[in-house]
Amino acid sequence: MAMARATSGLQYPERFYAAASYVGFDGSSPTKTLTSKFAKSTALLLYSLYQQASVGPCNIPEPSTWKLVEHSKWASWNQLGNMSSTEAMRLFVKILEEEDPGWYSRASNSVVEPVIDVQMNQNSKVEPVIENGNSYPETKTISTQNGSEVGTQDKDIVVEGFGSVEVYDQWIAPPVSGGNPKARYEHGAAVVQDKLYIYGGNHNGRYLNDLHVLDLRSWTWSKIEAKTGVESPTTSIPCAGHSLIPWGNKLLSIAGHTKDPSESIQVKEFDLETAAWSTLKIFGKAPVSRGGQSVNLVGKTLVIFGGQDAKRTLLNDLHILDLETMTWDEIDAVGVPPSPRSDHTAAVHVDRYLLIFGGGSHATCYNDLHVLDLQTMEWSRPTQLGEIPSPRAGHAGVTVGENWFIVGGGDNKSGVSETVVLNMSTLTWSVVTSVQGRVPVASEGLSLVVSSYDGEDILVSFGGYNGRYNNEVYVLKPSHKSTLQSKIIENSIPDSVSAIPNVTNVESEFEAGHDADPPVCIIDADPPKSKGDLVSVLKAEKEELESSLSKEKQHALQLKQDLVEAESRNSDLYKELQSVRGQLASEQSRCFKLEVSINA
Repeated sequence: MAMARATSGLQYPERFYAAASYVGFDGSSPTKTLTSKFAKSTALLLYSLYQQASVGPCNIPEPSTWKLVEHSKWASWNQLGNMSSTEAMRLFVKILEEEDPGWYSRASNSVVEPVIDVQMNQNSKVEPVIENGNSYPETKTISTQNGSEVGTQDKDIVVEGFGSVEVYDQWIAPPVSGGNPKARYEHGAAVVQDKLYIYGGNHNGRYLNDLHVLDLRSWTWSKIEAKTGVESPTTSIPCAGHSLIPWGNKLLSIAGHTKDPSESIQVKEFDLETAAWSTLKIFGKAPVSRGGQSVNLVGKTLVIFGGQDAKRTLLNDLHILDLETMTWDEIDAVGVPPSPRSDHTAAVHVDRYLLIFGGGSHATCYNDLHVLDLQTMEWSRPTQLGEIPSPRAGHAGVTVGENWFIVGGGDNKSGVSETVVLNMSTLTWSVVTSVQGRVPVASEGLSLVVSSYDGEDILVSFGGYNGRYNNEVYVLKPSHKSTLQSKIIENSIPDSVSAIPNVTNVESEFEAGHDADPPVCIIDADPPKSKGDLVSVLKAEKEELESSLSKEKQHALQLKQDLVEAESRNSDLYKELQSVRGQLASEQSRCFKLEVSINA
């Protein structure tokens, strides 16, 4: 593919466009290493200046003050005042040049605005986009194939991958080699260093205990023979409905149905270096054994919810396993938890919120969404927006940034053909794609993982049951990207101001693009002249916000204590009043008797 560039020597605004393209802000090929190249505060500042340069001054109504994050975003943008677009552009480029002096030479060899992506012997059109009175070049490639025109849009972009033509947002079967694992469902799957590991599962009612690995670079299957003997006395037990979690260079197999179930959940560890299984010794009261539960890694803990025990009793209990102390802890969360269920999916957002979707009982499938705040340990059931998925169980899910992709599942009648995605910041659903016929991705009990190929995220599904047991691999390259801004905010905004669903998270509008309110740092209308000053202002504003929130919390706590004391005093006064009333009644009775005796 040949790349034609419309500009060579760059002045403003073209130099700004090139800088924006280089750091990934203009919608062209995103730079994956932004947050690793720049400090979080610098990256956020670059985004703020980009918004001021491309969108202009803040002209939206002031949000309600109780929406802390939205109001902070509005205040930050508003305090930029009428900083000119040109000034914002120049400051953007200046900061980039200070942080990455060689950016221009690298950008010249990669992407320069405007870039027209042209295949040889194709016609290309460049159409301007008018935004805030400014004209921005937008590239559209119109390729002629067999006399018909194919437009390149956000989705269905034809690129090369897996040695063949690949399309965004469509499931394809990559060419794999090696010996495929036995067909199965309800298996465990995990990715470690570009390798997909498949363990256990169910085939024709028989539990499996084999371990296979798919190299996601060569797309080659191989079977791992676990070591046994005196040095490795533990053997893998055939199981299904378990969870497989990567932990360093090890795989953790948690829970699952077995032929001879134990009383409590067992956690086994497979060392990828020694190829040996071991059973972990864990302290505390272990949860009852089960399968079909959800297990999510949050920092250095595992969060386990729900499932079905060996007696087919459905569960909705919540447990946490600390992987450092190897200790179980049962959590008694407040609020209304999800109803008992199994074969649901769960995801973690910004290391604070556990989201539970779907699942089933013995007769019913669900499509409800529940959120657990892992800091306050409080359940809530927020309102879902967009194209809410149909009820399902046995589906699989994986997160890419704020996007939660969910595939497959069934409703006791048929497999689900749609692949859907939930923006966990806005709680808005949308359909990614839909398959036709009895395709393995429309199965129950399939697995779904995320990896990368040629620097882009890919979803990889395996197995499942849709009337037959499957062992095919399917791959989808999502066009839904986790925006740079959301990654910055997830790591920089204090947890105390993030709340789902009570407070709209600061990432909530990023997926919407330029129509969203940009999260910007608070900068004086007359901005400081150096980047260091701007970063200092940003840090100071963050500290001030944290301080004010801390004070508000202390004030709320004091009010609660005052209320308790007032209620206590009220109770004492009421008791005293009752006593006085009793004494008064006694005196009235005595007076009445005296009057009667006098009259007599």
